[in-house]
Amino acid sequence: MKKTILTVFVALVFGGAGDFAVGIFIYPFLFPPPPAMEKVENRSEKMVVATGNFIHANPSDPVHYGKGSVEVLKGKSGGNLLHLKPDFKVGPGPRFHIYLADKGKIMNSADFKAAKKTDLGKLRSFEGSQVYELPKGTDIAPVKSVVIWCKEFNVLISPATLKK
Repeated sequence: MKKTILTVFVALVFGGAGDFAVGIFIYPFLFPPPPAMEKVENRSEKMVVATGNFIHANPSDPVHYGKGSVEVLKGKSGGNLLHLKPDFKVGPGPRFHIYLADKGKIMNSADFKAAKKTDLGKLRSFEGSQVYELPKGTDIAPVKSVVIWCKEFNVLISPATLKK
């Protein structure tokens, strides 16, 4: 009897943990947030200093992809911004963050991990226009890439090499 109760208990614990792990992975696919529609305020007061396009870094991986364009904007009176343009889209997943990196042509996780990076925070939506303020004092001169990274699984989602 004790053995049966112990077996059932262990099965429930491991089954529940497995279901929870699968749920974390599948949830963003089933319930993605709506597309973002943020706009750059006072656009005429900003100067585009770099642009780029997100790519599908590993075409053999159908889950981790990205596309669309990005621009880095410098404010005339300070306040630098990163703008994911309306055509931006990535495959959904948990804990996606957006980073600035000092390395160009990031094509894999090792490239990303070797770069000096600035975390701009959690990605607010898997598609659409989004605006992120760069932390005060961030030097944009060495920035060569914008990277979408999954912190949950340490996976490169999509890089964009910037052209100044």
